[in-house]
Amino acid sequence: MRLDFFPSRSLTTYLARTFIVRILAVLVMLVLVLQMLDLLSESGKILEYPGNGEAQLWTYVTLRIPQLIARFLPYSVLLATIITLATLNQNSEVIAMKAAGMSAHQILAPLVLTAMIVSVLSFAFNERVVTRSTSTLDAWEKQDYGPVPKDSGVRANVYFRDGDNILTAARLTGQDSEMRMDEVTWYRRNAQGIILQQVRAPYATYSTPGWRLADPVSFDVQTAEQKSIEPLVIAPELTPKRISLTGVDADGESIVTLFKSIRRLDAAGRHTTELRGAWWHKISGPLSAALMPLLGAVAAFGLARSGQLFVRAVIGMALGFAYFVVDNAAMAMGNFGGYPPLLAAWAPFMLFLLVGETVLIRTEE
Repeated sequence: MRLDFFPSRSLTTYLARTFIVRILAVLVMLVLVLQMLDLLSESGKILEYPGNGEAQLWTYVTLRIPQLIARFLPYSVLLATIITLATLNQNSEVIAMKAAGMSAHQILAPLVLTAMIVSVLSFAFNERVVTRSTSTLDAWEKQDYGPVPKDSGVRANVYFRDGDNILTAARLTGQDSEMRMDEVTWYRRNAQGIILQQVRAPYATYSTPGWRLADPVSFDVQTAEQKSIEPLVIAPELTPKRISLTGVDADGESIVTLFKSIRRLDAAGRHTTELRGAWWHKISGPLSAALMPLLGAVAAFGLARSGQLFVRAVIGMALGFAYFVVDNAAMAMGNFGGYPPLLAAWAPFMLFLLVGETVLIRTEE
């Protein structure tokens, strides 16, 4: 009985190299096709903004590609698994390996190890690149593809309640007492929600307490009179701390930053179930790539001349895509409060780990 989990060094290197080449090939193909389709749908909106041109289209591509890579990398691992194992089966290489005394798990071990390395790299890529590009692209989209914010922490089109009144701003920049709002509009309303006065200002700064509107212009709804007024301080209860507790974007924050945001929201008594699920999914999501070789393994075993190779490949693909469907459904249930955050993020992974192992054992071992 062989107790080595991996095959020989040369065979492990051969399988890993073959697998990683196919992962990269499938990933490049998917990203290029999807990026072209996405750019076709968004190019009109980008070029609609005055002054935008080819440079802005390339900026959009550089911000969008990291998102596509992060989203479709697990799919690429799944398809690469099926292509690699089906090719090995078709060329009778699997039969040769089994004739040498190797088990199904030993044949899959190099692929699983490669997929785990891909998962680690995917996690690092998400934390260092994808979160930054996502936050920047979201801010750019909210500004109708105007000038790209240099600070990824810029928030666009913010909306706040000031008692019965409403305060909106096109952009919010800075932190703590250095916060600044641009293109500010303040609506003074009565208890019934009817707007009595509209005040516009090019910017507003925090004045401890309240927000000081610079060069405000007032419009009285009842008299339809518009005039410039003296600098006005509004929203004394709207503090920078309160603002920082709103609008947390899980996709645009790293796992450490998101953890800190969740702690701040918990301290303020806010609901954090959805954010906790997203935090756990930042780990389980990239790790799903390590699960794909096991789900696609059904394509490797069984005689190719039996005519069932295509059927086995379809079954492997169906198992892989079923995982993504169940994962999305579980996250949605977690966001609605149907599942605890930990269960929503990890239950699909553990379920399909058992399913893949069961299928492998029943069909081969």
